[in-house]
Amino acid sequence: MTIAERLAKLGITLPPVAAPAAAYVPSVRTGSLVFISGHIAKRDGKPWVGQLGTTMGTEEGKAAARAIAVDLMGTLSAAAGGLENVVRIVKVMSLVNSAPTYTEHHLVTNGCSELFVEVFGAAVGSHARSAYGVAQLPLGACVEIELVAEVR
Repeated sequence: MTIAERLAKLGITLPPVAAPAAAYVPSVRTGSLVFISGHIAKRDGKPWVGQLGTTMGTEEGKAAARAIAVDLMGTLSAAAGGLENVVRIVKVMSLVNSAPTYTEHHLVTNGCSELFVEVFGAAVGSHARSAYGVAQLPLGACVEIELVAEVR
């Protein structure tokens, strides 16, 4: 099954690249690596606001991370000339807006990681990863994720 077929089966349409909200670019390619700037969680086109452990739970955070994965794939597709040019998802870094006592950042980030494996398969979609809890994110977003991918 192709990546396009997997996306269609999952009911996913990739969004266009979002315009940067500050002084940065959506992606940078150097050699065969593409670095995708952090994407915040959005719901209905607006920042998905919340703090894990106070105003939202792990399952909602996981859904937010999955939504970010879709946005990241849209940016990656534009940067790579299509997702079929992705050789490997190399690294994912996840920032979770969370209460000091919240400890399930890794489970929130699974929303992104699991979708990458569903779309690309384990050989391409499995990746190194970091998940951090932070005091706040831009616009009050609940999760922000960036990635590094190897491309053809």
